[in-house]
Amino acid sequence: MVSKKKISKSLKMEERACARIPGKTQLLSKRPELFAPGQWPGYYSKARGIETWDLDGNKYVDMSTCGIGANILGFGDQDVDSSILEAIAKGTSCSLNCSEEVELADLLCEIHPWAQMARYTRSGGEAMAVAVRIARAYTEKDIVAFCGYHGWHDWYLAANLGEGDSLDGHLLPGLEPLGVPRGLKGTALPFRYNRIEELESIVGAHGNKLAAIIMEPVREEEPGQGFLERACELANESGAVIIFDEITSAFRLNTGGAHLLYGVKPDIAVFAKAISNGYPMGAIIGNEKVMQAAQSTFISSTYWTDRIGPTAALATIRKHRRLDVWKHLISTGKKVQELWRHSAESAGLRVKIFGIAPLSHFSFDYPNSQEMMTLFTQMMLGKGFLASGKFYSSYAHQDKHIMAYKQAVNDVFCNIKKAVENNSVEQQLKGAVAQSGFQRLTR
Repeated sequence: MVSKKKISKSLKMEERACARIPGKTQLLSKRPELFAPGQWPGYYSKARGIETWDLDGNKYVDMSTCGIGANILGFGDQDVDSSILEAIAKGTSCSLNCSEEVELADLLCEIHPWAQMARYTRSGGEAMAVAVRIARAYTEKDIVAFCGYHGWHDWYLAANLGEGDSLDGHLLPGLEPLGVPRGLKGTALPFRYNRIEELESIVGAHGNKLAAIIMEPVREEEPGQGFLERACELANESGAVIIFDEITSAFRLNTGGAHLLYGVKPDIAVFAKAISNGYPMGAIIGNEKVMQAAQSTFISSTYWTDRIGPTAALATIRKHRRLDVWKHLISTGKKVQELWRHSAESAGLRVKIFGIAPLSHFSFDYPNSQEMMTLFTQMMLGKGFLASGKFYSSYAHQDKHIMAYKQAVNDVFCNIKKAVENNSVEQQLKGAVAQSGFQRLTR
């Protein structure tokens, strides 16, 4: 196993972070305590392809979330990085605008023919906030209906402004609305994915006040027959804007938004993560009629005009399209799902496997599943893998990585099965049980 001594620099950095950074990290999903507290190497010195080195020089193969889904081509992709170095040499910011943002708008609208205009941010959460602002400006209404996770901004957390803990468990446990004005109560109404009757109920009660219907077109399960089409119909009937959050789903199943596969046309689609292979970039595209409402409100930020974000997005999308990267992502995800299934059957473990292939998940089907997952991560770290119950495939994942991972999973699943039989799962943990984080409404 990787001992605390071997990751001492990372643990010391974690202690420093606790004293200086509220919440320790900038992203909830990167907190070490979500994986294996006291053992997960929370900080890296370098990363290349699908390999990461921690502060102590230990090398790991990343079979987890690959930058929380951002590094779709792999860490430090040479083609993308070369385009960035060229942009840096020319200057990344000045008093004028970069032409790359126009080129990117042309490319995004070419890939998505239903769209005519684009605006940009440098992250997914703020891109969603811009989309909601545009929808409210266009409709001059306040209420939004949504399913799934869409970021940290006030418009979204307003859904948890219920009395006491009445929404706890139904929405996102752990996402407190403290700091969100209570006057926003009742402006964000949730419905569950593939539960069209819940959305119909919201539209029936609030249709004349509905600014937007917001959802991921696909996440951990395929949309039911007619679900997306009916959601679009309800938006049209109520005069609301239909917004597809493609921040996670886009560029996994095709080149562009996943909604293209289902033949549905939103009014707005939002992108980030995979669009730029780890460089900060977010994009909001939409039909001209709705997008022009951005002119009637105030949406503006200095660093949304830098050259690096659009340059990275152009290089990433062009490579993605040229090499049909999505085919590799799907194939790799299917291989991982199959090896989970086979390894679990061989070990006699009960597991649940779900998610579209490029965004695969598994969980142990036991009452102490969280303890078992922590032990899985702990044991996989000892074998040189960053691993959890999530696997986001990358173009840099090759068969040699899958084969090595398979051998490790086979061994670890057998050891976990023995621990279950001996009732010693928790005793084998070298630290605390990983925190569970939050659940999405699309689960």
